[in-house]
Amino acid sequence: MGARCAVTVGPQCFCRDCLTDLPPDARRCTACGSPRLVRHQHLHALSLAHIDCDAFYATVEKRDDPAIADRPVIIGGGRRGVVSAACYIARTFGVRSAMPMFKALELCPDAAVVRPDMAKYVRVGREVRNAMRALTPLVEPLSIDEAFLDLSGTERLHGMIPAKVLARFARDIERDIGITVSVGLSVNKFLAKIASDLDKPRGFATLAQDEAATMLAPKPVGFIFGVGPATEQRLAQRGFRLVGDLQRADETDLMKQFGPEGRRLWRLARGIDDRRVVADRDAKTISSETTFDTDIRDLPTLEKVLWRLCEKVSARLKSGELAGSTITLKLKTADFRQRTRSQSISGPTQLAGKLFAITRDMLAKETDGTTFRLIGAGVSALKPAAAAADDSDLLDRRSAHAERAMDDLRRKFGDAAVMRGIAFGGSAKRPASS
Repeated sequence: MGARCAVTVGPQCFCRDCLTDLPPDARRCTACGSPRLVRHQHLHALSLAHIDCDAFYATVEKRDDPAIADRPVIIGGGRRGVVSAACYIARTFGVRSAMPMFKALELCPDAAVVRPDMAKYVRVGREVRNAMRALTPLVEPLSIDEAFLDLSGTERLHGMIPAKVLARFARDIERDIGITVSVGLSVNKFLAKIASDLDKPRGFATLAQDEAATMLAPKPVGFIFGVGPATEQRLAQRGFRLVGDLQRADETDLMKQFGPEGRRLWRLARGIDDRRVVADRDAKTISSETTFDTDIRDLPTLEKVLWRLCEKVSARLKSGELAGSTITLKLKTADFRQRTRSQSISGPTQLAGKLFAITRDMLAKETDGTTFRLIGAGVSALKPAAAAADDSDLLDRRSAHAERAMDDLRRKFGDAAVMRGIAFGGSAKRPASS
């Protein structure tokens, strides 16, 4: 796939609902009357997509309970817990993920609060993932509810350009699964991810390479993925507040100031991203990480975050029907020094409890007063879960049964039941409610 869109071939505008080709200046579909049109002069050449399920946890719960369909919904548990997710209505009140529940309820006291049901979300996520794989084998999940897809070379297979394939996919997911997705279509991962956020929910946005620099220039540097508050402040101290400031900088000068990160920032500021889409089944590692708004040093707070990361990694492993035997903890200190600790286990696992138990022990050894700006958990040495089951020892099988039982408890009694069951995964200490 070329880095730039240079030739206009095929339709420049079509209807998202019935896929009818339309003139570039159309305002409504002449066939079905829909105003939901996809329009871009290089539409035929765009084939790399980012698909994101809209407010996934909350949308699934609204689907399953019509009584809350029109209400603000917060996914979380207990006034001392944190928000796992919030629907778009709740977000208009200022509710955000990872916000303390008491604060969220102060902002939106009439919200319906639903405890997370990870087992259900994994099942729905797997349905969506299977539908993605029907489009292309090149599906790279980022989490349970989002993924990159590369549809290069699939036009003959589907009988239509990738943009139409994706519009049909979004329509079918809404009809068959009962949730909505937003699609970002571009030439690389970075721009596709940006595009998918431009038109939420039920969105479909396109972004070509030659549009990137102009669109990015007025954005704050924190708009670039991987640039957290601490990095943003560090860049601001050196005069880089907007992406446009990075665009005007010399690449060599940025590398002198920030090392390899300087080159990454220089390229992304121009919308340049050479990363390929790597299918989950071919992935070497499945991981999840987060950068803190404020640096953290105490173990209990870090544990809360680590547990949520382990759940996300576990969900991706289960959704991809994978298991792994090397568990990794990643930490980045306040001064940007990275610590990576890994441990290999006898039998591959996909269990959140076991991932947490192992990474928590590694984390405990690193919490020596150092402040951290980032934490991550990952699993490598992957193999199909069906084959891994044959290699699991008795403890792993017991853990698998226990985690399935915890999923059942979560459905019946809420997230607190799962927190009490973490000991089945071998943890020395139960994580705080999340």
